[in-house]
Order: sequence, then structure tokens, then C-alpha cells
Amino acid sequence: MIIWLNGIHGVGASAVAEELRQLVAGSTVYDPEPVDAGLRELLPKERLARIEELAEGVRELPSWRRLFVETAVALLAEVPGPLIAPVSLPHQEHRDEIFGALASRGVPVRHFLLTAEETILRKRVDQLALVVGEKARDTYQRQLPEYRAAHDWLARDAHLVDTTRRTPSASARTVADAMARGEGDCAIVQTPEPRGETVAAGVLLFDDEDRVLLVDPTYKPGWEFPGGVVEAGEAPGCGGVREVAEELGLRLERPPELLVVDWERPVPPAVGGLRLLFDGGRLDPAKIARLSLPGEELRDWRFVSESEAANLLPGLRRQRLRWALRARELGRPLYLESGTPTGGLP
Repeated sequence: MIIWLNGIHGVGASAVAEELRQLVAGSTVYDPEPVDAGLRELLPKERLARIEELAEGVRELPSWRRLFVETAVALLAEVPGPLIAPVSLPHQEHRDEIFGALASRGVPVRHFLLTAEETILRKRVDQLALVVGEKARDTYQRQLPEYRAAHDWLARDAHLVDTTRRTPSASARTVADAMARGEGDCAIVQTPEPRGETVAAGVLLFDDEDRVLLVDPTYKPGWEFPGGVVEAGEAPGCGGVREVAEELGLRLERPPELLVVDWERPVPPAVGGLRLLFDGGRLDPAKIARLSLPGEELRDWRFVSESEAANLLPGLRRQRLRWALRARELGRPLYLESGTPTGGLP
């Protein structure tokens, strides 16, 4: 298990982590600074210079997030109890990527957000700057707008602990007491990561304005189509129908029609495979009103236009949707390779 102490620079997460270690038997503080340092040492200077201009520095890299997860899993194999990670995490898509990867490896997360009044934060950062230099103040100034923008999703996802008038020791006891009550649990249902290429089936569902339904997974960044990995011995169309029923509580009245077959090239760490999109048809208002989500997998759904979807879907999914909508207009399925039609554009 990982006890994640989230919070802006100066909130006291590192000090609370050390105090919490005394309260949680067998626990180990997992400070990922060695992961940061390793990436800084290995990256070319030109690349590193551009990265360090970002608010979170190397921690905004996908490679850092993968290394964080793998290091955590390796460390848990060496120590008896949970890891306590005092790590700033203001981006929901990064949270989804990391927590989802940990869940796929069987590592649960308890998420706590340490907060403090802004005047107290500024005072703490000023005091810290006297010891470690102006970089601490610069880091705080870059993080503050991000945490303001992230407040709504953090308040829903994490258990809040106000450190304004608490010592690190008292804050740690508050976290420990909250854990005993079951607070902070991020229940994510995620299967182990595949070892070989997979077949996945998504289903496009439309409203009466021809907007397409997207869902927001808790276990990976970006929005997605309803659907998932096809089980062994299962027909892809049946897999899509099953996933729609499991994810949205919706029983499709007819078999969905194939729109796109896309061969996704393996690009490590992704294993690639076949990705199929089906047309599930239009949903009337009564069916839309009955849509329900499994909280452990999906946090939200919405109908969007193609242009709106472009801002929500990662690159390949965005391309896949574009050609699926084109196939729907043409009335025939299209074959793609990594999001691009073969044999000329229709």
C-alpha cells in the first residue's frame, strides 16, 4: 500500500511523512528525489533545460511516472509495510496514470491532501527559502495556481487534512486516525497489465444531436470510449456490448455495427494490438437518464462534438474517432494502422 501525502510546496508533507512513519508499523518514507536525480543525470542538457522550466520539472515526464511506479513496486518487495509518499500531484491525468498503474500491480493507494491557509504557506516558504535558497519560493509560486485550479477534483478524490494550526506530529496523527476510519481509499478496479498484444472493443453511442458519448476513467489519463479489452474466446462485438453494460448499465438492443479496425503499433511500454470501434446507435433521453457509472472505474461521462472530443482524447483515440465518424458517413468500415487509413484516404 502507498499512503500518498499530496500538497503544495510548503504544506509540510515531508515533515508529516516522517512523523507518520513513527505511527504506522513497518512503514517506509518513499521520497522519489533519487528518481528525479537519475532522470536529470541521464537526460541531455538541452532536453533537461526545457523540462526544468515546467512547474513540476522532470515529474511532468511520462518516464518519471513509470519510474516512480516501478521503483515503488520494487521497494515494496523489500520492506514489510506501506510506503509513505510525500509527493505533489496537482494534475488529475497524472494521478490517473500513476494510481491506475499501481492498481494494475496490486498496490492500493490511500490519498490525503494536506492543506494550509495561504498566509501560513507563504510564511513557511519564506522561512524555507532562507535555508535552501530562492528556488523554494519560485517552486511555490509556480505551484499555487495549479493547486487552485485542481481544488475541486482533489477535494473529491483525497481526504483533506488542514495543517494550518497543527504541528507535523498532530497532522500525522490526524492522517493515521483518518486511515483507521477508512478515509482516503482510492478503490480502482484494474486488471494486471497485459504481456502481449490485446484486442479491445469500443462502442460509440450518440445523442439526438449526433454528439458522441465519452467516459473519464479513474485509472488512466484522458477520456475514452465505452468499452475495453476483449476476453479470451469472446467475440469483439460481444465484448463491446458487455463492457457497455458493465460501465454504463446500458443494454444495447441490437448488435453494434463495425466502424473501424485499427492496428495499434507496439510502442513500449504499451503492447499494442487491434482496436475496434462499433456504432452503438442513438440513445433516447430516457436511456441517457438511466446511465450509471462504476465509481471504481469511471468518474464521469458526457456527450461531445468531434471538436470538443479533440480536446479530451489522447492522440490515437482522437484519430480513431475521426475515422470512425467518417466510416459512419460512408456506411462502410475502415481499416487503420496506428490511427491512419491504409490504401489511400477515403
